[in-house]
Amino acid sequence: MPALTLTKPPATPDLEHPRTAGHVSVHPPAEPDLPWVVQRGESQHFRVGPDLAKLLQSLDGTRDHRAIADELGAPWTPGDVDHAVRSLADKKLLDDGTPPRKTRRVKLVPPLTIQFTVLKPDKILLRMQPLTRLLSHKAVSVAATVLALGGLLALAICSPDLTAAVSRPMDPYAYLAVVLGILGTTAVHEFAHGAVLTHHGGRPTRMGFMLFYMSPAFFCDVSDGWRLGKPQQRVQIALAGVFVQAVAAGGAGVAALLVGQDSALRGPLLVMALAIYLTCAINLLPLVKLDGYIALMSHLDISHLREKAMTDALCAMSRFLFGGTYVRELSHKPWSVPYGFACLLFPLYLVATALTLWSGMLQRLGVTGSFLFLTGIGYLVWRMAKGFWKLCTSARLAGASYTRVVAVCVLVAGLIGFAATAIRLPASFAAGYTVSADGKTANVVVPEGTSTGLIAEGAEVQLRRNGLLSRPPIGTGRLTSSDSTAQNAPLSALIPVSGGSDLLPVRAYPMRLDSVPDERSGVAEVKAGTHPLWKWLAVTYLSPLLPD
Repeated sequence: MPALTLTKPPATPDLEHPRTAGHVSVHPPAEPDLPWVVQRGESQHFRVGPDLAKLLQSLDGTRDHRAIADELGAPWTPGDVDHAVRSLADKKLLDDGTPPRKTRRVKLVPPLTIQFTVLKPDKILLRMQPLTRLLSHKAVSVAATVLALGGLLALAICSPDLTAAVSRPMDPYAYLAVVLGILGTTAVHEFAHGAVLTHHGGRPTRMGFMLFYMSPAFFCDVSDGWRLGKPQQRVQIALAGVFVQAVAAGGAGVAALLVGQDSALRGPLLVMALAIYLTCAINLLPLVKLDGYIALMSHLDISHLREKAMTDALCAMSRFLFGGTYVRELSHKPWSVPYGFACLLFPLYLVATALTLWSGMLQRLGVTGSFLFLTGIGYLVWRMAKGFWKLCTSARLAGASYTRVVAVCVLVAGLIGFAATAIRLPASFAAGYTVSADGKTANVVVPEGTSTGLIAEGAEVQLRRNGLLSRPPIGTGRLTSSDSTAQNAPLSALIPVSGGSDLLPVRAYPMRLDSVPDERSGVAEVKAGTHPLWKWLAVTYLSPLLPD
């Protein structure tokens, strides 16, 4: 007899006697002629008209649709109430009997952001309001702007020293100081968002750190800013963090200029200034959910701008590929389709760029690095496949023919297969190198446990200086044997950190140098031939996972 499995039916709201969910709040307009705001949970806000807002306020679970319509008066009818209630239920704004969720400390924000809430900053920022008012004074703002721009001028003046600093390994303590400086300014960046929101009468709900496209960062939830009446206020909130960080970068750049060319502090200060300026530039891009996007969305006064533009772009693509009938979200904005395409593609570009920048270092970490890289590639492929499936299903709902959808899928699969075989790329094996003090002995080194099937006798080797942002070539060589010995190597052979003794256990392969490089250790690229794209991926990132 088959086992009887009991499943709990999904919770559904009572549509006949509806009640507004406990985690939903209705906020009246901050100023006349502004929309009402419905808040779901801590960070989701929806703009609604006054009639719908008053309906939400009246839903207490004790009356049916006719009684609700009688209370609201004209132009409401029982039919209007029924239609609105069903729409509210679809948006999960009605009580369905489930207990309210506890505030989650960990939150996944698609496509590739994980947030870890650390604190609720509203009380702290309320006590900081006198300082916020002082810093928002016009004279202070002008001086801060001059400092932010002065830092850029300082970087230009110190460009030779900056180039040298980013193309060489850095002392571990200097490296730590730079990292702590960047993290500190990033934390202040988030407090600046919350401070300006509090200054304008809003309330930041949570603050913490996150993994943003695999990169560590901080965040402050300022979605309560949508309750503010003036778009200009929301723009100020969005740009406050970038402005504070630009001032900090300017301070580091000017300090590097003042300490003198011979100072050991100059290089780390220049690297810190450059890194913070780059962070500011990335933050201003309006194609992902960063400060630049929030500022643009606030300036245009269009909530969920990015999602609506991406929907318009997908509709345009679906119409071109499959046909069908679609309704645009932003029909009054002719730029929404190209902007939506840019928003769709840019996260893929970010992930691909991060993987490209880290691929060499990940390879040098052996099996662990290859596994992390393939995990990133797998997620990227999964997101693209999921997006294409969504495109196909929405096309069918829009009236596209089944035959045309299948034909396009076959064509796309064929193009992918053609690209995988027709595109050829040079493969290389990322490793490190060491040279003895007398320059007579040189080795290519890889971490213990790394698969070395790509290392062959006679392979060409490119030697590079192991810098933070730049790895200039400094020599060439050729492997003289595929047999290795166990040794220890300095950290600079695998990661851009100078100093220290030979700490890392590695396998060393002998190499003949064409010329002795000026660095006794650094990174190396072992050439492994040219292969089709599919084989290039396998050779570069699958082979380290396979046993020798």
